[in-house]
Amino acid sequence: MDMIKILRMAVNNEVEAHDFYDGAAAKTTNKSLKSIFVELAGEELKHKLLLESFLADGGKKLHFAETTDYKIAETVELPKLTVGMSFVDAIALAMKKEEEAMKMYRNFADASSSAEQKEMFTQLARMEQGHKARLETLYTDTAFVEAW
Repeated sequence: MDMIKILRMAVNNEVEAHDFYDGAAAKTTNKSLKSIFVELAGEELKHKLLLESFLADGGKKLHFAETTDYKIAETVELPKLTVGMSFVDAIALAMKKEEEAMKMYRNFADASSSAEQKEMFTQLARMEQGHKARLETLYTDTAFVEAW
């Protein structure tokens, strides 16, 4: 798989994530949840545009800062998307989605025989890890309010 195909796949993944969050926003009646899902859908569109800019530039090198992986998502069950889901469950669901994307890119990096391809997948995994870390912070801030 060449770099352009990898970037196209990543763009498609961002579109799927956008559609998921957009659909989640449409399904909830809770204004706070709707707002979070709309924000997440917007973030996925920004990621899509970013990746498309790399595609337009012939697949120039991606670089995302490495973020701490708190591994909170790994301790949470994947909640089912429902109309009446709680705010905390909605964040947990988003967190799990980002974890899945991060793991997929890490697996692709591990399976890559080309150093260039491995680096591309590593950078995409870092991008998803950054999203996951942001959601994990939001999750701990809302799920464990008694700690305040």
